[in-house]
Amino acid sequence: MSILNIAFYQFSALRGVSALREAISEHATRAGLLGSVILSYEGINGMLAGEPDAVEAFLAAFVELDAGLEQMPIKRSWSEQVPFKRLVVKIKPEIVTMRVDDVDPIARTGHHLPPEQLRDWLRAGEEMVFVDVRNSFEYKLGTFKGAIDPLTRAFHEFPDVVRAHQEEWKGSKVVMFCTGGIRCEKASSWMLEAAGFEQVYQLEGGVLNYFERIPDAHKDWEGELFVFDERVAVDTELKETSTTLSDVEGSGEQE
Repeated sequence: MSILNIAFYQFSALRGVSALREAISEHATRAGLLGSVILSYEGINGMLAGEPDAVEAFLAAFVELDAGLEQMPIKRSWSEQVPFKRLVVKIKPEIVTMRVDDVDPIARTGHHLPPEQLRDWLRAGEEMVFVDVRNSFEYKLGTFKGAIDPLTRAFHEFPDVVRAHQEEWKGSKVVMFCTGGIRCEKASSWMLEAAGFEQVYQLEGGVLNYFERIPDAHKDWEGELFVFDERVAVDTELKETSTTLSDVEGSGEQE
């Protein structure tokens, strides 16, 4: 597999968003990368792919933009072809849409749970409310064993799920996960600040990071992981599967 895929996000109080959009678009175009980057006053969220040298050249140029994103974690995976058709760099009100007030993941989020610690908790039968923050169609394709299906069609429905289970979950240790971590940042921040929860944990780096760091992740995961590009799904070794979009009922945008 010769194509390098990168996924990244960071909640940060960005300034000069319009100028940053132009610079990112220019550097990505010059490197021949395809994918999407969303910018907002609250940060950045992106997925790009291309030839390895081109991707690394883009990342080097990105650091030189001095936008306060130099330490942003970059997740890397590989594919045989570029899983995007075009390059889109745009500005939106939120980098992942939750549609609630009183949420500030820049200021506060849930405890970041390293993959190794979650593995140990799962295998030891730790008592916790284990919530899949992704949408229901993603859950059905694959999820951690014992995880709760949120029964949502879009991320902005998640606060209603929490409200419906607030009394049931509030005194418990709540552990949540999502694909790359970004939805959990907002969900955990809102649960702590607006919903009054006290014990909220989120899987550090999401499921992608779990698969990358836990060699025998297949012991804890059932099925495949939906990804929002033309690969559609990957297995616990981060390899593209044979699943097609038509196989995934209700698939759509992560927001």
